[in-house]
Amino acid sequence: MKIAVLPGDGIGTEIVAEALKVLNVLDLPFELETALVGGAAFDAHGHPLPDATLQLAKDADAVLFGAVGDWKYDTLDRPLRPEQAILGLRKHLGLFANFRPAICYPQLTDASSLKPELVAGLDILIIRELTGDIYFGQPRGRRIATDGHFPGAEEAFDTMRYSRPEIERIAHVAFQAARKRGSRVTSVDKANVLETFQFWKDVMIDVHADYPDVALDHMYVDNAAMQLVKAPKKFDVLVTGNMFGDILSDAAAMLTGSIGMLPSASLDKNNKGLYEPSHGSAPDIAGKGIANPLATILSAAMMLKFSLNQPEAAARIEAAVSAVLSQGLRTADIWSEGTQRVGTSAMGDAVVAALTASNTTLKS
Repeated sequence: MKIAVLPGDGIGTEIVAEALKVLNVLDLPFELETALVGGAAFDAHGHPLPDATLQLAKDADAVLFGAVGDWKYDTLDRPLRPEQAILGLRKHLGLFANFRPAICYPQLTDASSLKPELVAGLDILIIRELTGDIYFGQPRGRRIATDGHFPGAEEAFDTMRYSRPEIERIAHVAFQAARKRGSRVTSVDKANVLETFQFWKDVMIDVHADYPDVALDHMYVDNAAMQLVKAPKKFDVLVTGNMFGDILSDAAAMLTGSIGMLPSASLDKNNKGLYEPSHGSAPDIAGKGIANPLATILSAAMMLKFSLNQPEAAARIEAAVSAVLSQGLRTADIWSEGTQRVGTSAMGDAVVAALTASNTTLKS
């Protein structure tokens, strides 16, 4: 099982190191190869996604990704900014379906920004379309001012677009995922204002005809944002476009106690995927050893489940994370009175210890 390891920038190197610790105690035949991506790749090679890194990702069975970005790169031309690396990987690998589960562990109900009764037992899945929408629509740019320079531009523009095949394939993914859960899909749009999302809604209705066993409802994105903080457990599977999914999944992250708990998978049509935590590179805390590695460790579990056909190993990692939380260990982002604050490495070590203990139990 060949895994391309792309730690990236900021806390990316720290959290990926902990996920690798966990993978290395599973006694599975992994082939791990690491490469630069994002700002680190720009510094070394002049581009955030060098050809060698892209080829490694193409050749691998799965990609384990950290995070990219740093404020010091904000003055670069957009095509050279670190964030272009993840967009390029999604495009070249055909990754169109982003799975972002938002699960509130019972040990973390007090860490959520909502009342415990609103999030206890929370288990929702946000499915975000990754290759269309305003992030990839053409044309885009700025109107050059009379002096010929962008700093004096009078306006900027991006185009929101979706094709029928793009919507159909993400709709099938959502309905199939719902069949394995609560059989309910909420399609999030802005059909009352945007023609693109009236089209989205129409196609969702068309595809739903193939899934009579799954309930479908539609919700405007502003109402969906409100309902996520009012009554999040009313949802099962939410499916939406690229931009709305980007925003809503980060909002849902706080229901779980911290975005540091939210893993994600970005999949192609054959379930080959890129796995990363939903948070960013957090340059303000990079190098301090305080970042939460659990989202990355849980992303590695998703990798085992979806791309590497190792569901039992994935379940063991998830159980180990739950066991560590039950021990009262917390990184700073989920810490509360009465729990023990630990750093990045100590949290990774604790998950490894829980996994090792489960290994002993299995062998006995």
